[in-house]
Amino acid sequence: MKKYNLIVIGGGITGAGIARDASMRGFKTLLIERKDFASGATGACMGMIGGPVGVPKELDFTRMNCSENVILRRIAKSLMHVVPFLTPVFSESEAENQNKFFEIYYEIAKEYGEKKPMFIRREQALEIEPRLNREIIGAFYHEEWSIDVFRLTIANVISASEHGANILNYNEVIKILRDGERVIGVRVRDVLTGVEKEFFGDVIVNATGAWAPKLAELAGVSLKMRPTKGVILILDRRISNVGIQTMGMDLTFKEIVPHENTTLIGPTNDDYFGDIDNIPITETDVELIITGLERVFPAIRQMRYIRAMAGLRPLLFHWGVPAAKVSRRFEIIDHSKDGAEGFISVVGGNMTIYRLMAEKTVDYISELFGKETECKTHVEPLPTEPTPENIQKLADKYKVSAVTVKNLVMRHGRKAIDILDLTIEDPSLKNTICVCEPVIEAEIRYAIKHEWVRTIDDIRRRTRLGMGPCQGTFCTYKAAGILMEELNLDAESAQKQMKEFIQERWKGKRPILRSLQLPEEEIAQAFYIGYTDIREDCENDS
Repeated sequence: MKKYNLIVIGGGITGAGIARDASMRGFKTLLIERKDFASGATGACMGMIGGPVGVPKELDFTRMNCSENVILRRIAKSLMHVVPFLTPVFSESEAENQNKFFEIYYEIAKEYGEKKPMFIRREQALEIEPRLNREIIGAFYHEEWSIDVFRLTIANVISASEHGANILNYNEVIKILRDGERVIGVRVRDVLTGVEKEFFGDVIVNATGAWAPKLAELAGVSLKMRPTKGVILILDRRISNVGIQTMGMDLTFKEIVPHENTTLIGPTNDDYFGDIDNIPITETDVELIITGLERVFPAIRQMRYIRAMAGLRPLLFHWGVPAAKVSRRFEIIDHSKDGAEGFISVVGGNMTIYRLMAEKTVDYISELFGKETECKTHVEPLPTEPTPENIQKLADKYKVSAVTVKNLVMRHGRKAIDILDLTIEDPSLKNTICVCEPVIEAEIRYAIKHEWVRTIDDIRRRTRLGMGPCQGTFCTYKAAGILMEELNLDAESAQKQMKEFIQERWKGKRPILRSLQLPEEEIAQAFYIGYTDIREDCENDS
């Protein structure tokens, strides 16, 4: 019987961070995720780190975010990028209120090396972004940081594995095993093969985000949360090289954020009480975002939308406050008091403070074990570091484009060299599979072999394949062929993989289809019907 000190359930950024910290401190750790890493709320966020979060209602939380921002810039440098922001204002009173907001923020942020926000005149703002509403009187300029959430999560998983943790994705916990009032293990089912197994552990950590109450039920305990829905829309290109921020109609901030080769806009912030495995995106959600941003960026409605996504913020339960004002704090809940000794839930928080949440969780578990352990996640870099710096030199050495090398380095850091080395052994691996991003064959094969890839959608999260304007139209069948070879799949399984990926892409496109995008989607559908005779799922979901 294989027994672990710690079984972490949930492969979002919080669970991955806990698994990394625990394994680094010498705990025998198992990480279990029922789908793929970062496939839930982590992968459906805007990727912004720090910034004026919690101002003015939770200043200690703002301080926490600023502090963790500094740490992330140290341990995950290759994954982080500065995003300049403009916050346009239309009147003197609006400017005064916004100035007070930024003054409160800067009182904290300056201690962590952040630049002071400044007011710039209308002419200066329009010079930076000519498509702003010409009725503004000026704008506030400040800087924030963004991060690749998929690569941040997988980097934590890789680090946990390198420190001895065992890793399982696509394994759903179907039963919590107990011995009297003590939780002793879990029964899991592989959702792709149906195989069931049991694992035993001293402590089980529930880090499943909005799914935490459901998992708690399996342990026989009650857990209340207040998840809020965040919808984000994705545009086919960078419409601005600066972020743009404004107050939306629902009195929550809406943002235009340049992200990789695309632009993210949103988010919404509403209570959600429906099926957490099937979060609908409504016309109202889409209009709240577009209408809110149209005030400062009138051309936003004419842009080409390629996808919408929704996630649930796993917030603490609070009664009597609007959804947008629910606290972002986190709690570590020991369910021993509920008759489930050895079962712990970690709820609340946000992506920026994932590392701190993990640290506090493993501190608590260390106390339970009566061990003195030292957290090193704030000083030991993730496996991406140090980052290769001379992009052009690498491009010349491996005879691939500088853009390809830059993307590899941004995603994999120092491990980009391992991927490029594959092209020396086999030059055909320089073949570009996804032109939109771009993604070469070597990166896909590397991810399949080293990063727990089991589906085409996993390839997307590891490499951004299919995340550009064509949304997988011209790369899915090629990726399916590679996956088929690497995992020894038969033709029927590869076809099934392709159908599921196309169907998942369709779900994200359907809420935002309009005008010229409709015939474009008809072309994409016709391509796959003609090439692979995929028609059943599309018809059933039309």
